[in-house]
Amino acid sequence: MTRLQKSTFAAALVFALATAHVEGAVVEAGKTIAAAGNASGAPACASCHGADGLGNAAAGFPRLAGMNAQYLVRQLNDYENGTRNNPVMSAMVKSLTQAERAQVANYYATLPVPAKPMQAGGDAARLASGQRIARDGDWSKGVPACYRCHGPDGSGVPPHFPAIIDQPASYIVAQFTAWKDGARSNDPIGLMKSVALKLDNDEIANVAAWLAANAYPPKR
Repeated sequence: MTRLQKSTFAAALVFALATAHVEGAVVEAGKTIAAAGNASGAPACASCHGADGLGNAAAGFPRLAGMNAQYLVRQLNDYENGTRNNPVMSAMVKSLTQAERAQVANYYATLPVPAKPMQAGGDAARLASGQRIARDGDWSKGVPACYRCHGPDGSGVPPHFPAIIDQPASYIVAQFTAWKDGARSNDPIGLMKSVALKLDNDEIANVAAWLAANAYPPKR
């Protein structure tokens, strides 16, 4: 290795270490906010989304662990600008600076999602209907497959299309309802509003049940 090559390598290593240090500091700051909130009145994210970021299925609070950081930041910003409306989140996000939103998002993006088998049980007919919509869509209604945008296994295509498998069914139903009634309008080119309006309540419940039953990370 020449002197120039050694110098270039050393500079690259210093940059990489410095970047890792900054990223580590960002994640640690996000961890603090997630666990205890901040000095400006933002409550601990963990109080609703769990200490592990895996959400609360019974209460309909979504999993944040393993989600794309860019996507999470955009959702926080959208709660502030009104394109996504939730009384709790819309009020809470106003107590977070842009830097703090990025810190929290990056923290949750680093959290692992334990592997688990697909949840057994449930209404077989409902799950079969939900599987068809998720994998194939319903072209008689002009409804594309969920996996067409959210990836072949529903694990997301960052930064615009989040992971939708292994999220609480009640949360998924609530989002479809929000797109239908206009409480949420932050979907790319109105895609989700269009889909939501074409599905009836039973179909929405079916696809939500199927997505919630699937494990994350998916099998490869």
